[in-house]
Amino acid sequence: MAANPGRVYTGEVPQVLLAIPVLEVELNADGSIRKIGVLRKPGQALDTLDLAIAAVRRAAPFGDVSAMPRPWKFSETFLFNDQRLFKPMTLDL
Repeated sequence: MAANPGRVYTGEVPQVLLAIPVLEVELNADGSIRKIGVLRKPGQALDTLDLAIAAVRRAAPFGDVSAMPRPWKFSETFLFNDQRLFKPMTLDL
């Protein structure tokens, strides 16, 4: 969220979301992005997929992961509201 000021929201997630893209991010040992894959493409507001990918790229690099077991992958679900602001689902506890 810190890498994307002005593009995120905090607080409760609205009951009706604009779009929910899901990405899988594969990292290199140094934490740089190796590949970004799409696990779920939104059915509407397709531009939110590009917004989510750009947000991940702005947040990189993610730090050295070489001491962690492979594969160096994680997935993230982006919860977009009507203003096209997002909240990562991992932060919506």
